[in-house]
Amino acid sequence: MTPAELKRLYRIIKVQLEYGLDELLPNHQLTKAPLLFRKSLFWIKNKHPNKPLGERLRLALQELGPVWIKFGQMMSTRRDLFPDHIADQLAMLQDKVSPFDGLLAKKQIEQALGGALETWFDNFSIEPLASASIAQVHTANLKETGQEIVIKVIRPDIQPVIDADIKLMYRLAKIVAKTLPEARRLKPVEVVREYEKTLIGELDLRREAANAIQLRRNFENSEELYVPEIITDFSNKTVMVSERIYGIQVSDITGLENNGTNMKLLAERGVRVFFTQVFRDSFFHADMHPGNVFVEYEHPENPRWIGLDCGIVGTLNSEDKRYLAENFLAFFNRDYRRVAELHVESEWVPRETNIDEFEFAIRIVCEPIFAKPLCEISFGHVLLNLFNTARQFNMEVQPQLVLLQKTLLYIEGLGRQLYPQLDLWATAKPFLEEWMSNQVGPKAVLNSVKDRAPFWAEKLPELPELLYDSLKQGKLMNQRLENLFDGYRQTKRSIALGNFLFGAGATSIICSAILIERMEGHLSLVLGALGITFWLLSWRFYRK
Repeated sequence: MTPAELKRLYRIIKVQLEYGLDELLPNHQLTKAPLLFRKSLFWIKNKHPNKPLGERLRLALQELGPVWIKFGQMMSTRRDLFPDHIADQLAMLQDKVSPFDGLLAKKQIEQALGGALETWFDNFSIEPLASASIAQVHTANLKETGQEIVIKVIRPDIQPVIDADIKLMYRLAKIVAKTLPEARRLKPVEVVREYEKTLIGELDLRREAANAIQLRRNFENSEELYVPEIITDFSNKTVMVSERIYGIQVSDITGLENNGTNMKLLAERGVRVFFTQVFRDSFFHADMHPGNVFVEYEHPENPRWIGLDCGIVGTLNSEDKRYLAENFLAFFNRDYRRVAELHVESEWVPRETNIDEFEFAIRIVCEPIFAKPLCEISFGHVLLNLFNTARQFNMEVQPQLVLLQKTLLYIEGLGRQLYPQLDLWATAKPFLEEWMSNQVGPKAVLNSVKDRAPFWAEKLPELPELLYDSLKQGKLMNQRLENLFDGYRQTKRSIALGNFLFGAGATSIICSAILIERMEGHLSLVLGALGITFWLLSWRFYRK
């Protein structure tokens, strides 16, 4: 490690110990080494012994920077894995991170736009509306129309902090991959690379604006999801302006219930929105923690989601979608053999894997999760069990699906809070069956023809000329093949004749040697000369 990386690693350990996070380590055989290492750092004391553990964890992650805050945001959605006193504190990382100075935010916005804010906006609020790991949001009105808007601005000097942590993560991932053979199948370096790509992407608000525009277009006039409009005239790399929305944060269960929200329908729509994004659009919001998801006040009996902060999105190619859909349906139908076969066909596990053994291992993990309400199922625990199964069969992590896995964890966390009785499987299965029916069979063929019809209509006038060119090329190809075949036959004849002459020459040389022993000098010389002549002729035929 470089001195800078060692310094950052020490800083991370120091902050965690100063907030007393070593209390999270259980007294277990596997933690003996870390606990012994903690005792060796005797000069680093817990500076906040009077604060609750959950608050100390939140403050430590907040102090360490955006990479760690993102980790805390993800953990905050897993109330099945963490007690309330920790999950409640981590939830504050979603939009209640300590803000930076509002006057500094105003100065940055003016620098990015190239003029005083008053030129374009009225009623700019120095106090931020929300503050998160990478950016914070201020409210204002458009001077020209009076429309209420929000201005998102990137935190100052955040790039060096992210770069340092990502570099350290790469270093540790490489060390783990080299020293632990079992870790190689988890592809730690590739996972860090995917995380870096998404995190760095959040630093460019032009990317978030483009993502929001695409997602808004995908769900235009939808009753299930609304995405605020982006004001592109005032958006650039470090500043993004969008319409202001009013809604109830999805984690505010009391507020949703007091508004008369149909919680069951809301939860079901959340699942459908996710699967629609993944399978219909191949473009899904991959940062759906509660700080980015709201519900409209209007029409609580027919609730609509509001999606914010589209900085992280995921995409899947057709092969990934097909593979995932077939896997999901096989799981829903408890066809564990098909699940095992799909893993082998996609080469997630080696082709020599014993299908029967793999099927049995998957059955052990997955069978208990069915026929139960969501409140009794922990997908976090299921994932841990599946990782143990993967270790047995050398299954590799697919980095391109890491975002999807993370989003599934978010969906579970939200569903668990909104409507614990939601049957996630029953909600998703009809959607996937319909999607699969559109991908195979007569309907899929008709859809493909329909999609390609404009292309064929455009190319139809060129068809006679293309047909003539094709026939002409075919004729030329036949002539070339005939020439090649003639050349091949000629070469074959030359080689055959060369072989004959070489053999005749060898026979003549041998006979010449025998006659020399018998004192037949003249005849021996004739045969020797004839043998050399045959060899020279055979060499000429070989060269042809």
